Amino acid sequence: MNRILYILLVSLIQPFLFTRLILRSIKMPAYRKRISERYAMQPALESTGVEKKRIWIHAVSVGEVGAASALVRELLLINPHQQVIITTTTPTGSDHVRSLFGESVIHFYAPYDTYGSITRFLKKFEPSILILMETELWPNTIHICAKRKVKVAVVNGRLSDRSYKKYKKWNWIVAPMLKKIDILITQNESDAKNFIALGADSNKVEAVGNLKFDASQLYFDKDFPSERITFNDMGRRVLIAASTRMGEEEKVLNAFRSVLEKEPSVILILVPRHPERFQDVAKLVSDLGFKFVRRSEGKELVKSTQVYLGDSMGELLAYYRLANVAFVGGSLVDTGCQNVLEPAALGLPILVGPSQYNFAEICSELENASALRTINDAGELGDAFVDFLNDAAGWAQMGENGKKFVRKRQNIVSSTLRTLDKIYKVY
Repeated sequence: MNRILYILLVSLIQPFLFTRLILRSIKMPAYRKRISERYAMQPALESTGVEKKRIWIHAVSVGEVGAASALVRELLLINPHQQVIITTTTPTGSDHVRSLFGESVIHFYAPYDTYGSITRFLKKFEPSILILMETELWPNTIHICAKRKVKVAVVNGRLSDRSYKKYKKWNWIVAPMLKKIDILITQNESDAKNFIALGADSNKVEAVGNLKFDASQLYFDKDFPSERITFNDMGRRVLIAASTRMGEEEKVLNAFRSVLEKEPSVILILVPRHPERFQDVAKLVSDLGFKFVRRSEGKELVKSTQVYLGDSMGELLAYYRLANVAFVGGSLVDTGCQNVLEPAALGLPILVGPSQYNFAEICSELENASALRTINDAGELGDAFVDFLNDAAGWAQMGENGKKFVRKRQNIVSSTLRTLDKIYKVY
């Protein structure tokens, strides 16, 4: 009965989902493309004459694709006689799949969690296993996979206390769904306990570690030689505010203004999280009176440039490589913080705001390792930036602490694959 109610609910909201897709496409036209894939209406794959196993990996967007990247590369190396299908829900996630893997994987937009869409997808592509990244838990998808004997694994699973409380309200559908998952591989013990408390079988839950420890080392190859040379030639120290969210850029820029009053030569790289906001953030930077350059315009930096706006996708690690100290966004507004492991892996000292629930344990561990500092507001962010300018050696040690922290915790991919091998022949 619970599943019937869920199926009816999902069917009823389809017109609203379609309308939302069209509305989002006003700012990002890519949302209008390949809509048929969201209902599994695309053609089946052409037969190659060679029977291959198919692995379906579902990753929502850029973050989940990045987390899955090391795992995907290893799967492709281990067994060339298999195909990897990666689904995402966003155009930016789609672009990231293409930039990381090119034609070595198959990419589609994920089908909506309707009975018809999921059934069509499984009939057309016949995967042997579905790997769901992090918290992509969809009742119809999991139920139909189980019914069709497709193994289901959750990889890099995370369930914060905050998310646990939300899922608990829907436990009538969540608990039966979790029972059908063949293996649930979590980032830490806290995540594992939350999944078990929701109804997952404790014998099928294993805490292995966070794949982002490995993914953080994968795609360093992009660089901006002209900008790097310009920053260095000018002798300018570089601050970065990365993956900032709505309402956060103004706080960061106000903090940066106080830094400029003490050290006018400093430059800020500002990288908004979502591409549909690039234009709005550019207007904000201009309205606040900063002299800035946009990455997308390809203009040369000049001595008077104060802000470098990173309005591009897939280049965040390259931006980090240009910086001396990093503020990680999504933390001065209540969105739980973005990935702190990337700047840590690159040896940058890290600043984050108080909202850290997406990376709570890692932020705590980095802070205990003297690699990260929590700041509570824009005023403290400005003060921390100034502290860096006055004690570059001390902050460089923070960065080194972060790099060591990441290195000690790598090889999560191997542990994940060994755990997956219990339900699906990986090796």
